[in-house]
Amino acid sequence: MTRDAPKVYTRTGDDGTTGLLFGGRVPKDGPGPAAYGEVDEAVSALGLARALVERGSELDELVIRLQRELFVVGAELATAPENRHKLKAGTTLVTEAMVVDLEPIIDTVTARYEPPTEFVLPGEHPVAAALDLARAVVRRSERASVTAARDGWIPADSLVVPYLNRLADLVYTLARWQEGHFRPMRIPTDAT
Repeated sequence: MTRDAPKVYTRTGDDGTTGLLFGGRVPKDGPGPAAYGEVDEAVSALGLARALVERGSELDELVIRLQRELFVVGAELATAPENRHKLKAGTTLVTEAMVVDLEPIIDTVTARYEPPTEFVLPGEHPVAAALDLARAVVRRSERASVTAARDGWIPADSLVVPYLNRLADLVYTLARWQEGHFRPMRIPTDAT
């Protein structure tokens, strides 16, 4: 017996709008959708890194946690300002604990390697390279979230931007840890 599978396409976005969490439709290129679209890319970029690590390892478990937390970030960004009262702390609303809890992880991971003293040229190790890509995407999502805050999509006291800022720092430290050593980015002195 064959069941009719639900359709992936709905055609509702053909007019250039997208549906929001808790209802409403806005332009796909509006500040909220732009920001949560970048967050979605960050989740995928972290997924690439996770695909390269041993299942069940410390890094695998940590990246899964970070991906899940990014869904909380995305949910907050996917909510229209008039529906913010419907958000639930830690589920659809970024909390102070989510931000603060990243800091000891950064400190612990940073203690595992000799910090670079110059810019690092990514690509010394596949996992580190994937993490560096994820870090860059997290930074892009942070910038888009700054725009969303400036445009009033999220309030000034939202913790989305601090969370993404701290997350980018953490992903940077994870990349350096996975590299074990790093290649400095040196520009040839005889370049003209």
